[in-house]
Amino acid sequence: MGESTLRDVAELAGVSPRTVSNVVNGYARVTDATRSKVEHAIAVLGYRPNVLARNLATGRSGQIVVVVPYLDTPYFAELLQTIIPTARKAGYNVLVDQTDGDRDHEVELIGRGPRRFLFDGMIISPLGLSQEDLSLRDPTLPLVVLGERPSDGTFDHVGIDDVAAATEAVRHLISIGRRRIAAIGDQPYPTGEAAQLRTRGFRAAHTAASLPVDESLIISTTRFNRADGATAMAALLDRPDPPDAVFCYSDLVASGAIHTALQRRLRVPEDIAVIGYDDIEDGRYGRPTISTISPDKKAIAQLAVERLIMRIGSTEPVLGVELRAAHRLIPRESTLRDAP
Repeated sequence: MGESTLRDVAELAGVSPRTVSNVVNGYARVTDATRSKVEHAIAVLGYRPNVLARNLATGRSGQIVVVVPYLDTPYFAELLQTIIPTARKAGYNVLVDQTDGDRDHEVELIGRGPRRFLFDGMIISPLGLSQEDLSLRDPTLPLVVLGERPSDGTFDHVGIDDVAAATEAVRHLISIGRRRIAAIGDQPYPTGEAAQLRTRGFRAAHTAASLPVDESLIISTTRFNRADGATAMAALLDRPDPPDAVFCYSDLVASGAIHTALQRRLRVPEDIAVIGYDDIEDGRYGRPTISTISPDKKAIAQLAVERLIMRIGSTEPVLGVELRAAHRLIPRESTLRDAP
């Protein structure tokens, strides 16, 4: 007995070959009842679509790729938890690529490299790419950018207002009576836009409260991780005039900073208050729980997938847009001892 064909599936399911094709490719709307019949027939017959032939005929792979700098960063893992099911519901498989922030690797992915045929479009959170690199990408690649690389009009950018969010975080520290506030996470180089926007917010909150900014309390880090947070906090606490609060540019940085403070037998938040950024799950269950800025990760992921699929399906050039997701301040024990 030979391999089952698409026509065999159609006959068993009692539908047209076109309907089977629509179910397999996820292109057209199909009722749940019809989809169930087709999927049952596929399972009974053991039908396996000829993916290579389909790709050649349609020019589509049915896959998108999500490119992030680090998979061990909880923020990106949590984004993927929404991106993957959202894309799957639209009929797309999701490939994931980790770049480690390597510019050459990121440039290769957005160019006309040999792997371009593997995916129909890309969602990328770049770390090494410059704005110029993005402008020189493959113009046929449907692209949505996360993070802080503004759209040049040819791709979509999805993010939150980092300046406003950082301002709100520091305003919270000021509201609880802290006046000597440090910042951990600045990245004063061309591809450190996200960190620089948070530093702008840090300064803006001081200006609004008529407080001077002590430049020596703004500590740079190469990554937003626990180790960098712990090292930076140690340097701050070794000063003769340590801060009474710290704004950390990620919850991982905050976690490392709190670890060092507790090792030094300081009380958090009584002796030093700490606020993070990203609202990762770990921050909700440590002791103390970490006050944070919570971006609407679900909205970011859904907007990114929806815009990418729209771009993939469009036969005309699509003007790039700037899309802003919401954020909110969540006070917890690291700034308010009696916080819920």
